[in-house]
Amino acid sequence: MSLADLDVEQLAALVCRALEAQGIHAVLTGGSCVSVWSENEYASNDLDFVTLGLESNRAIGLALKEIGFTQDRKGRYFTHPETDMFVEFPTGPLMVGDEHVEEQRVANRETETGVVRLLNPTDCIKDRLASYYYWGDEQCLEQALMVAHRQAVDWEGLKLWHRREGKSKHFDAFKEAALE
Repeated sequence: MSLADLDVEQLAALVCRALEAQGIHAVLTGGSCVSVWSENEYASNDLDFVTLGLESNRAIGLALKEIGFTQDRKGRYFTHPETDMFVEFPTGPLMVGDEHVEEQRVANRETETGVVRLLNPTDCIKDRLASYYYWGDEQCLEQALMVAHRQAVDWEGLKLWHRREGKSKHFDAFKEAALE
């Protein structure tokens, strides 16, 4: 099987499987998570994973080496000759804004290459909205809307998150745009 033939979700599942084989639990986040939940309306060029433990880059590198990935000199990115996608591990813990994401909220999706663990749709929206609210990234607002247009959203949970983040005044406008 060539990695070039895999979509984002399948490649993410393959990475999850390699990590899990070494006892490393990681969750797909960021733009690649948006790709999955937006049914590829948004295309990401990387896979961002946050580990749920305190694994070293060395341990992660050894796990990914088993499926042909190599680590760059700085140890931040992992690449494979069969795909333009690269893998990155932002520092944990797994958060959406100031809210910690508990493991039981993580979604699991079965693919031909294994199970991908990723933020659930509502947490994916929170992740993108946090980037929009705190860093002014307009593209992240668009990504949050892409997910909200295609997936079931926990509106009460999202409203509570807005309140806790000090962004209550933005909730109604986001919900209205999402339900258009």
